[in-house]
Amino acid sequence: MRADRLLSLIMLLQTRGRLTARQLAIELEVSERTIYRDVIALNAAGIPVYTEGGHGGGISLVESYRTDLTGLRPEEAQALSMLNIPEPLVRLGVGQELKAALLKLSAAVPPSVREKQAHARHRIHLDAAWWFQPEESTPYLQIIQQAVWQDRLLQINYRDDFNTINEQIVAPYGLVAKASIWYLIFSREGHIRSRRVSRIVSAAMLPQSFERPVDFDLAAFWQKWCADYENDRPQYEVRALILPSLAARLPRPLRKDQPDILNTPPAMQRDDWQAITLTFENFETARTHILGFGGAIVVLEPLALRRSVADFAQQIRTLYAVDMD
Repeated sequence: MRADRLLSLIMLLQTRGRLTARQLAIELEVSERTIYRDVIALNAAGIPVYTEGGHGGGISLVESYRTDLTGLRPEEAQALSMLNIPEPLVRLGVGQELKAALLKLSAAVPPSVREKQAHARHRIHLDAAWWFQPEESTPYLQIIQQAVWQDRLLQINYRDDFNTINEQIVAPYGLVAKASIWYLIFSREGHIRSRRVSRIVSAAMLPQSFERPVDFDLAAFWQKWCADYENDRPQYEVRALILPSLAARLPRPLRKDQPDILNTPPAMQRDDWQAITLTFENFETARTHILGFGGAIVVLEPLALRRSVADFAQQIRTLYAVDMD
C-alpha cells in the first residue's frame, strides 16, 4: 500500500506541480506527518523531491524529472480524460484505486497531451445518476462483489414486493449498475435471475465454490433482460379524443406508433379533435394522467376508466363548489 501511495505522490507532483503537505495529505487521505516521511523515503530512493518553506512554498519535483508512458496517442488520452469516477464504483470500494490509476495515466503523458486532457475535462462531464433518484443503501455490496470475484456461493436474505424477508443460497454471476442502481445477477435452481442489491438485507459468502458457465456473457444477458423487462411491463390502453395542442405535448412513451384512426361514435365526435390511443402502466396511472390533462381530453374506452374519471371530476367540482358560488 505504501508503494502505491509513493507512486501516487510522484504522479500528483508531476501533474500539478508544487503542492503543500496539507494538499497532498488530503488527496492521499493520510496525515501531513506521513507525507513528510514519504518525501524522505523518495529522496532515499533517488527521486528528486524537494521541499521549500515559507509563503508560496511546498513540495515539488525537480523540473527535469518525469516518468513516461509511450504508445498513448493524444486522442486516446483526451478520451480517457472524459472519464470520471461514477458513484456506483465508489460504493463498490474501488473509487480510490480508479482515481490513482487515472492520475498515473495523466502524469505519464507529455505536457502537450495533458493540456488536451484538461481541455476535455472542462467541457465534458458524465453523470450516471437519473433525476430525483435517491441514494440506495447497499451495505452488503462489497461482500457480494467478493463472492462474484471468487466464484463462491452466497447466502442472502432479501425483501420481496410484499415486504417479506426470504432466504436463498445463490451462485452470483455478476453485478450490474444501471443509472447508479446495483443489480445482482445470479443462478438458482438452474435459472438465471436479477435482484436489486438494495433489497438484500444480509449477505454472507459461503466456503463452497460454484462452477461458472464458460459461455455466460454478463453484458449479453443484461441487454436481453432489460429488453424482456420493458416488453413485459403491464400495458393499459386508453382510447381518447384530444385537442391538437395537447397532442403536441404528450410524452412519446404514452403514444403508440400507429395512425390516429379510431371508430369514434358520432355522439362523441368533436371538430378538430384527434383520436388517439394512449398506453399507461395501469388503471390508476391512466386516471391520474388524464385528470391532469383537464378539459383537453375525453376518454372513449375503457368504459370503467371513463366513468371513474367523470366520478373524480365530479368529486373535485363538489369540493370546490363553495368557492365558486
